[in-house]
Amino acid sequence: MRVAIVHYWLVSMRGGEKVVEALCDMYPDADIFTLVYDENRVSEKIRRHRVIPSFLQKIPGAKRHYQSLLPLMPFALESLDVSRYDLVISSESGPAKGITPGPQATHVCYCHSPMRYVWDHYHFYRANAGIPARLLMPWLAPALRAWDVTTAARVDAFVANSRHVADRIGKYYRRHATVLNPPVSVNDFTPGDGVGDYYLVAGQLVGYKRVELAVRAFTRMKRKLVVIGEGPEAAELKRMAGPTITFLGRVPFEELRNAMAHCRALVFPGTEDFGIVPVEVMASGRPVIAHASGGILDSVVPDRTGLLFDDQTEDGLVEAVLRFEARETTFRTGDIRNHALQFGEDRFKQRLQLIIDQEIERRKPRPHALSPALRTRVPLQVRMQRDVPQDHHLRNGA
Repeated sequence: MRVAIVHYWLVSMRGGEKVVEALCDMYPDADIFTLVYDENRVSEKIRRHRVIPSFLQKIPGAKRHYQSLLPLMPFALESLDVSRYDLVISSESGPAKGITPGPQATHVCYCHSPMRYVWDHYHFYRANAGIPARLLMPWLAPALRAWDVTTAARVDAFVANSRHVADRIGKYYRRHATVLNPPVSVNDFTPGDGVGDYYLVAGQLVGYKRVELAVRAFTRMKRKLVVIGEGPEAAELKRMAGPTITFLGRVPFEELRNAMAHCRALVFPGTEDFGIVPVEVMASGRPVIAHASGGILDSVVPDRTGLLFDDQTEDGLVEAVLRFEARETTFRTGDIRNHALQFGEDRFKQRLQLIIDQEIERRKPRPHALSPALRTRVPLQVRMQRDVPQDHHLRNGA
């Protein structure tokens, strides 16, 4: 079976690229198609495959400024020829599902999120964009939305990485999606031998993650908060932070793993499609304090592996931290880690393979079968013809 893996862009190693790695394990001979490819920033596992980028690759600076090429992405994606493949698996968070497979191919889309910048996060992205993008987005977004909805018809089966994403697929595309949480390298994380005196925030420092709520809340409470990560919000966050907030920027994996294993809890105030970091922290045996929205509802068990709060404000987070501290000793390291293990890579690959196999089987051509009414009618017609005298037709013809 000829297999094509389609991923929106391959310029870093984040949650979406971890899914691509799992697909590479499942289909070691598959070819990979993408809009833009930077082989120096992806894993050896991905580099071992034949990777075919779109014509955007030839534009100077595309590897760094690929997001500014959004208006060209539908054209670039449809220029990629996957017509000779039997199975196409698209890894969707940008326009990857808009690939054009052959009529007999099976197309399964693993959706991390419908395109955020034209759907539910449109106004956020526009408000934080530069002046040229802010002026162009109202003109481009309607056409991109129409294309995005139309190309959903090219998918035979949707698989969503959370119930939150499945709901959005139903809302925007009017399609059902099977929920399968993404693979997490849970075995790379282990509990520590003690707990420190700090809380932790880890991830990209971008607006929708609402890290400013954590910085303000912990400055106000005079609690220690360690912030790991970098992004466009870093300078503003440092400006508002008090002396109990420590920014470490981007750190080596061992330092990140150690911080996760020894924190009092992870603070997760934003709304994510799924959220890999909370599962990694739980695999380290530590609880999570998170806003009760998005994919976190698939991963955190309230009062067992973490604590959820509804009021997504500074006051709401302060109240949640105080609630957590009142019952901090009731969270058990072993229980938290055991829960996280269900999000491992092997389980993901097994379940996704089953979904793909079922869809391939469903789409197999079947021999034409007569309806029950016809099956009873045909023998009667045969009998009638057999009982007619041999010269009947000749006489009628005469």
